Amino acid sequence: MSPPAATGSAAAIRVRPATSADAEGMRTIYNHEVENTTATMDLVTRSLDDQVAWLAARTGAFSSLVAVRPATGATDPRYLTTSEVGDEEVLGFASVSPYKERAAYRPTVEDSVYVRRDLARQGVGRVLLSEVIERARTSGFHSIMARIEASGEASRALHAACGFREVGVEREVGRKFNRWLDVAVMQKML
Repeated sequence: MSPPAATGSAAAIRVRPATSADAEGMRTIYNHEVENTTATMDLVTRSLDDQVAWLAARTGAFSSLVAVRPATGATDPRYLTTSEVGDEEVLGFASVSPYKERAAYRPTVEDSVYVRRDLARQGVGRVLLSEVIERARTSGFHSIMARIEASGEASRALHAACGFREVGVEREVGRKFNRWLDVAVMQKML
């Protein structure tokens, strides 16, 4: 199954496996979330070397994807990359990771989706999440989990629109910006 057709500004989006050339764009997106939001529980930003190492550790079914579009008119060089088809602009990225370390959890994965804030609600997240779901399905996984800081309404709505259902809330499991954070747990059976 292919991701839903993109509409509007999302029409030019292409999703492909991330490469080290995408690392700076990905790092810029991620570090914004670390420093300004509760979309990640990370407290420390990534260096470029950290991001390259993160990408290198993701292979096979656990590889990372990027959403890109032709770089025409791009204004921020941190998001630019050169691929096999020319200059592109990194719009967002997604990946799946093992859900838990113990062997019996291997059929289940956890997704992560990050989109540039200036592109919120333009279809980038949906295209990325749809592709991640399909790759998890074709890789033979049985279920995919999303752990979302409970006030993250946009992320929860995105996951619900892609067929995830809330299965629980972990109370006060994180602390960031001097406040306790709940995590909503959502699941999609593949």
